[in-house]
Amino acid sequence: MNIKKYLILLGFLIMGFGSQSQVLIALLLGDKLNSDGLEFGLEAGYNWSKVSGFETNKSLPAFNLGLYFDIRLKNQWYLYTGVLVKSTLGVDKLTTNDLDFLQIEAIEYEGDYSQKIKYFLVPALAKYKFKNHIYVEGGPQFGLMYDAWVEYNSDVEGTTARIRADNKDMINRLDAGIMGGFGYTLLRGMGISFGVKYYYGFANVYKDQSGTNNNSLFVKLCVPIGAEKKPKAKKDK
Repeated sequence: MNIKKYLILLGFLIMGFGSQSQVLIALLLGDKLNSDGLEFGLEAGYNWSKVSGFETNKSLPAFNLGLYFDIRLKNQWYLYTGVLVKSTLGVDKLTTNDLDFLQIEAIEYEGDYSQKIKYFLVPALAKYKFKNHIYVEGGPQFGLMYDAWVEYNSDVEGTTARIRADNKDMINRLDAGIMGGFGYTLLRGMGISFGVKYYYGFANVYKDQSGTNNNSLFVKLCVPIGAEKKPKAKKDK
């Protein structure tokens, strides 16, 4: 297995290609990247995130999409890594006090505010696959923030409005924390898998503001691309 080639490819992905490009790369290179010791594919899912330290306690729902590598280490132990290139963390239904904290002036018309933060998310999880095709995983996850804004949404008597106020200068670019989860793989452990995982960040989201940590619940669907299991050779009698 050419580890250098995979690391170079992963580096290019993290540098910021669009999600459509990731899908194209996966479809073109899936057959070449998959092997007996490596599974490569698409990870898609949904997450509900919050940022501690806010008055609001409402989760921000968002769709996420990326690529994954499932690398066999030894026996039933694997390293699960990759990158979510389309992922949003944040918090929903901001209160007046939350807007003051974010230095956002409230609009006079009724509406909802949310903090949205775009990250490239890179997990590095130790994964154990049981013989019944259930798996558990856990380890660190790292995030690189590339965009953030407070979004105002209003829908009054059929008139809708959406306003964005960029605030990424308030937010630390790097995030890191711990993640754990479990799931199940179909087709006797060789097909699509689905799972649930939870992330808690250790780094402060906002500059010079302690106690502001990301946390998010993820549900995911992992689809291997181009993976073909080689038939076992029959022994001569």
